[in-house]
Amino acid sequence: MTGLLGMPRVRLGTFPTPLVAAPRLSAAAGVEIWFKRDDLTGLGLGGNKVRGLEYLLADAQRRGCDVLVTGGGPQSNWAMLAALAGRTLGMDTVLVNFGHPVEPVGNLALAVSVGAQVRFTGDDDRSSVDRAVASVADELSAAGRTPYPMGRGGATGVGALGYVAAGLELAGQLHDTGLAPAQLWLATGSCGTHAGLRAAAAWLRPGYDVVGVTVSRPAAEAAERVDRIAAEASDLIGTPRASAPPVVVDGFLGPAKGSRSPEGEAAAELVARTEGVFLDPVFAAKAMAGLLAAARAGTAVGPVVFLVTGGAPTLFT
Repeated sequence: MTGLLGMPRVRLGTFPTPLVAAPRLSAAAGVEIWFKRDDLTGLGLGGNKVRGLEYLLADAQRRGCDVLVTGGGPQSNWAMLAALAGRTLGMDTVLVNFGHPVEPVGNLALAVSVGAQVRFTGDDDRSSVDRAVASVADELSAAGRTPYPMGRGGATGVGALGYVAAGLELAGQLHDTGLAPAQLWLATGSCGTHAGLRAAAAWLRPGYDVVGVTVSRPAAEAAERVDRIAAEASDLIGTPRASAPPVVVDGFLGPAKGSRSPEGEAAAELVARTEGVFLDPVFAAKAMAGLLAAARAGTAVGPVVFLVTGGAPTLFT
């Protein structure tokens, strides 16, 4: 247990990201909303995954690895940023996508442009990525490489440390602005971001509840993953584990996993027209739809901080 400052970290992003008021959205929603702009993390087109990659790639360097192996869907913000981060450190990347080959557009096109090798599992089941990542890592090891396999979204205790650090960063900004939010809302997908913020809240006791809107898996599964990964992160740095169950809001998955939803599209349009901020249609837009619904129902307690997680390339697909 070395504490957060003792954990290996490489600097990839530009921090702190802004914490800004959203007055016109607040008026429309009926609850005070602030944005934590993690779409402005500074690597590539930004996004929340940069924070976790700072710790994961430091771990890869510590282990002497020379190639990253990870994946997700063809439009995975995580996979593209992993490839870009690896390139900035002189590391190759192999990306494994579920499903069958598709035209490289959006995030996939960006990953290819930085030299990532792309493979497809031929299986539409998202979990096929996990099996293929392990297989590719074994293949690379047999060929004399030193791979660093990473699961979808970098959702491990090490990866979650990026959002433990973000919790510290946010605490300083809240102190400087005099803001005392009641809730912090975000999209919960692979669960690493939510887990890191949960671990940070258990440690720092900031006074707000962390509320995740599940956007790609059943709420019960998401809550279990958030709890487990947060505990791993807390144990790594020797801070108290969270005791209360994670808060995960269901009902905003849309017609299919990894797809847009009508509610998300409407929420993203409202945010763009009131504040000039673009939300990723598959993740942050659905989370905003959840927040707006809670505001209408009177269950969103302000002030609220909403984590803008980025993902701009998916807007062009």
